Amino acid sequence: MACKVLVVCGSPVVASADLLRRLAGECDHVVAVDRGLDALLGAGLSCDVYVGDADTVSDAGRALVDAATDFEVERHDPYKDYTDLALALDSVRRRWPGAEVVATCATGGRPDMALSVLGLLAGYEDAPVWIAEDETTARILHAGESWTIHGAEGKTFSIIALAPGTVVSEHGLEWELDHAPLGLLADTGISNVVRSIATIAVHAGTVIAYLYR
Repeated sequence: MACKVLVVCGSPVVASADLLRRLAGECDHVVAVDRGLDALLGAGLSCDVYVGDADTVSDAGRALVDAATDFEVERHDPYKDYTDLALALDSVRRRWPGAEVVATCATGGRPDMALSVLGLLAGYEDAPVWIAEDETTARILHAGESWTIHGAEGKTFSIIALAPGTVVSEHGLEWELDHAPLGLLADTGISNVVRSIATIAVHAGTVIAYLYR
């Protein structure tokens, strides 16, 4: 059975300690991406693997990386061709093939980096990918995948196409879609409302679907 890996990204906007502790408890392994280690330390947690160039982690975090005994370190030169998250996802693929990924501390900070994070997570097609933050849970869905949502009546739901040629169906929402095309990054699926058990199916392309708390 495939495992679940928590990837704590390096966004300067971090998840709450309560959320980090819950997610770590639900996952089999924890990967810290650069200053994601600081978020974990702030919640009284550690990681199984640290991946990064240590250019944004705190002095205390860097000292732990330099003298690491309780976790493995994949340290990279800052003058590299790939972002720390790209390298972290490669590490997940090598260490735990087919692992489900739960990313957090992933959506704040610079907008260019946030878009890059979404692109990298959308490119991880090995298993389901979730983005868990304090105010929202998101899932990246590729063609042939679906998401059924229970117990979220009245909650706000949005869906955005991350690839051209995306086609989706949505049921159990205020505004439903049936094999409808979604333009790349278009606003067609923004700010819907869950009315019952909701099912989202992707027939072509790739989307990110957001359920707000």
